[in-house]
Amino acid sequence: MIYMKIVVTAGGTMGHINPALAIIEEFKRQEKNLEVLYIGTHNRMEKDYIPKKGIPYKEIEIYGFSKDLVLDIKNIFLIQKATKKCKKILKEFQPDVVIGVGGYVTYPVLKAAHELKIKTFIHEQNSIPGKSNRWISKYADLIGVTFQNSEKYFKTKGKVFYSGHPCGAWALAIPKKDKVALGFHKEKKLVTVVAGSLGSGSLNDKMIEFLEKEKLYEICYITGKMHYEDFIKGKKFPSNVHIFPYIEELPGLLKVSDVIVSRAGAGSLSEILALEIPSIIIPSPNVANNHQYYNAKELSDKNCIVLLEEKDLTSEILEQKIKELLENQNLIMKLKINMKKEGVQKSATLIYKEIKDLISWK
Repeated sequence: MIYMKIVVTAGGTMGHINPALAIIEEFKRQEKNLEVLYIGTHNRMEKDYIPKKGIPYKEIEIYGFSKDLVLDIKNIFLIQKATKKCKKILKEFQPDVVIGVGGYVTYPVLKAAHELKIKTFIHEQNSIPGKSNRWISKYADLIGVTFQNSEKYFKTKGKVFYSGHPCGAWALAIPKKDKVALGFHKEKKLVTVVAGSLGSGSLNDKMIEFLEKEKLYEICYITGKMHYEDFIKGKKFPSNVHIFPYIEELPGLLKVSDVIVSRAGAGSLSEILALEIPSIIIPSPNVANNHQYYNAKELSDKNCIVLLEEKDLTSEILEQKIKELLENQNLIMKLKINMKKEGVQKSATLIYKEIKDLISWK
């Protein structure tokens, strides 16, 4: 009996973890005899989230670089230590391939795999690649990108291909949420606002006035777990507004929403494209390389989404744009047609096939 073994590494935010899980699920579907090992950090959300999914987990101590010279020097030694630990883990597990899906945790894992001559794949979610993927691209045999524009950033001997984002198919497979069970009316229009997996204090502050006065439709506002208690403290919103810290399997809620207001994380955008839901995208200005803006700009230029920069966000402008997306059928149809053209529905399958080809001639 032939067994396939894969090591997956990703961490920090659900923007990295969810596509990693989508790739794992596709490998499980394709390979009946599969062993998976996940390598993540010792202190970020994957540490608790991945083991709950029943996936074997190994942790390494590593931190992102900061502006603190002392901490950064310490981190250089931790990277060397983590790389050594990863070599030991990989020698014991003997994977066919190591798959990196973003976050600084991937660097020592991919570096160790390269030094051990194990085939490697990385996936880049954003239009402008992050530091980790740029650094480790020299160790990658295969690179998948969510946005076609990203290919030019990788000067590597490895193959770069347009994979799309694997969370699109994952979103399609998730069942619809029960609106009534969540406290909403079955027949009323629903606008869902998502501040990102970690939340956004700046977006929350700007949204308060809108939430306090908007009564024309129902609103599901998801603050992010870090900000929920501060956000609701001392406030009383209209009965049509429901505030949540976080919702598991969010695409199930998106499927019963009429309009989405969201940050421009690549995972969120891939889900919106796959589900073909009219959306207003407000990129976070507080991310590396302003990559969320460029994620959204690429889709805005193709008339897939409505782009609204945070600096231009007011209660009145947001209300106007939501009203248009709820009532302008020609605009809604145009957005849906363009989303259908742009979305890569079988991204995870494409990634699986490319990796399978990669390891077949190792």
